[in-house]
Amino acid sequence: MIIDSHCHAGHGDGLTGPWDTEASLGRYLRRADRAGIEHTVLFAAFHSDYTRANREVAKLIARDPVRFTGYAFVNPRADRGRVNRMVAEAVTAFGFRGIKVHRHDSRITREVCEVARAWQIPVLYDVMGQISGVGLIAEQYPDVNFIIPHLGSFADDWASQSLFVSGPLSHYANVFTDTSGVRRFDLLVDAIQNAGAHKVLFGSDGPWLHPGLELEKIRMLGLPHDEEQLVTSGNFLRLTARRRSSPRTPSHTGARRGSQPLAADPWLATTGGR
Repeated sequence: MIIDSHCHAGHGDGLTGPWDTEASLGRYLRRADRAGIEHTVLFAAFHSDYTRANREVAKLIARDPVRFTGYAFVNPRADRGRVNRMVAEAVTAFGFRGIKVHRHDSRITREVCEVARAWQIPVLYDVMGQISGVGLIAEQYPDVNFIIPHLGSFADDWASQSLFVSGPLSHYANVFTDTSGVRRFDLLVDAIQNAGAHKVLFGSDGPWLHPGLELEKIRMLGLPHDEEQLVTSGNFLRLTARRRSSPRTPSHTGARRGSQPLAADPWLATTGGR
């Protein structure tokens, strides 16, 4: 099974470019189908109201829950004090599997990390080339998995991406990356060789990047079959397997609360998660 772990969907309200205006899935789905991509993780375009944007993404997923999964987009600064409420709705009502944060909105905060820990879901955090903070959050929250997309920078930023691969990606067990938008192919080679295939997820940054073209980069790595499967599906399935139906009591109280089984997942019921 091939899972695209990085795709935007729905409408933004900034109107400065495609990234905050509209992420239409029409062309993306045709291209993904031709490339053999069977499942896609969706999250919102940039928006000033992520509660609203996440609900729009949830409606798209509800039309085909076997084809799609979601992450809850949050703005750590603007959504301060309500991140848990937003994530609770996303996980329990929509079946979302992770949290998305972008430094364009705000740097990640303890609130976001604590919520991710409570729900046992990963955080996809675009650091926009600021690699220095990745090790800090990884050390502070060793039980939270952080996926840093684009090898740390969507820009053609060889210095930051190289530093990320040789540093946090290789040194911290809870730091992962995705392959979306990486221009310098040898950096992907280095990521696999230095950190291992178990640390890398396939992502396209659709619908604005061609998912088939992004997937071809994975195929051109020439990985053994089991390692390619990790990159194209296994790592995502592993990182999202522990999500809770109710959060643990926040750690500062010293208490813990058991979790209850989630409602039946239509995607897993159909595919077995393969």
